[in-house]
Amino acid sequence: MLILAIDTSAVASAALVSSETPGSVVASFSTEDTRSHAEVLAPGIEEMLAGAGLTGNDIDALVVGVGPGPFTGLRSGIATARTLAFVWGKPLHGLVSLDAMALEVAESAAAVPEFLVATDARRKEVYWARYSLADGRLPVLEDGPHVSFAADLPDLPAFGAGAGLYADALKAHPDFAQEQPDALYLGKFALARLEAGSGLLDSTPLYLRESDAQVPGPRKRAL
Repeated sequence: MLILAIDTSAVASAALVSSETPGSVVASFSTEDTRSHAEVLAPGIEEMLAGAGLTGNDIDALVVGVGPGPFTGLRSGIATARTLAFVWGKPLHGLVSLDAMALEVAESAAAVPEFLVATDARRKEVYWARYSLADGRLPVLEDGPHVSFAADLPDLPAFGAGAGLYADALKAHPDFAQEQPDALYLGKFALARLEAGSGLLDSTPLYLRESDAQVPGPRKRAL
């Protein structure tokens, strides 16, 4: 099975993962900019496919990170994934973006039985979720995702750029203080779930907040 994974919950990233490739990863790319998703995502995917000698016809399924994340960023990734799935005639699945970082933690030397993953939600808040690990299995989402002030999170080891941003309030792991959800781990997580026969989400975004851009109401006529 060959999966194209896309995530724009923080940075823009995409990856090709396959059950027939050692280590699962065929190709990947990511940016460090959290505000240029629409400009870089489609060209990045096109270049990644070309570099791997693949086309949309070779893809078996797509998976997209559904957040939580800022409105504009998530919309870019989900709209791109939906468009490609429609054009190529391939199934599209969703996965909580924080799951990607949870898997990255699980595969690292920093793994602990229970931990938090946190990303920057701005407004002095973080998007976060609590995970558990057992017997080398995939991380299990125990609570969340939520958006909260850092000081209100459970007292557990915390991983991700959101934890690093508020290290004074959280038990932030220094090796993950700048990490963002990455499509590479999102794809690996989805591949493992699908091969095990487990279901995934649809592509409905988890905004957790209303968009800052609001449709203006009718103007009152001046008296």
